[in-house]
Amino acid sequence: MTDSAPTVVLVHGAFADASSFARVIPELLADGLKVLAPAVPNRSLTGDAAYIASIVRQIPGPVVLVGHSYGGAVITVAGAEDNVRALVYLAGYALEVGESLGELQGRFPDSDLAKALVFTPYPVEGSSEPGTDVTVRTDEFPAIFAADVDPDLAQVLAVSQRPLAGAAFAEPAPVAAWKDKPSWGLVSTADHTINPEVVRFGYQRAGMTTVEVDSSHLVMLAHPEEAADLIREAVRSTGA
Repeated sequence: MTDSAPTVVLVHGAFADASSFARVIPELLADGLKVLAPAVPNRSLTGDAAYIASIVRQIPGPVVLVGHSYGGAVITVAGAEDNVRALVYLAGYALEVGESLGELQGRFPDSDLAKALVFTPYPVEGSSEPGTDVTVRTDEFPAIFAADVDPDLAQVLAVSQRPLAGAAFAEPAPVAAWKDKPSWGLVSTADHTINPEVVRFGYQRAGMTTVEVDSSHLVMLAHPEEAADLIREAVRSTGA
């Protein structure tokens, strides 16, 4: 790698945390890459994107942004930062400007996730109205989210979910970084969390370089080599 090799920033999605990249990170570190996997607040699309963008701005040199699932929507917005050189979507949402997660998903049949969601109120500071956290039923999480992940690990993931605030589903993307940045996308063809057609549509609309893997939604844990290879391809595009 050159001195100007990019930092790979891994952005997790809803119902998960940065540990979902636990099998991809060693692959990238073994390549000599700089890697950062921050915790996403999962409170609002623009707020989460602003948080990730603030991290990206403080990284000296180029950045390759990688987003899984809802993290794809986050990098679609945060990827507008000047030092972002490439975007990688792993079973992720590639939103258009002005489009929300709900709008994109609404164009296609629901996945199995839709009937397994749990809605829980939480207090919002400065407001008399509670917010709504969204999680997945723990008994259905393994089959829907992680069918090809080690069952013991899938159970741990099920009870340690990082919720997504319900408001994030309706918030439109103010920018679509894939319009100006080279992008790569991975479709998990056995995905029961996001309908693969939702993912394909977003990728095709963006003109991404796309690969398909026979995987559950958590492709980074089930097939880390394939996920890492796509990230490597994006890194090579930066000239590193």
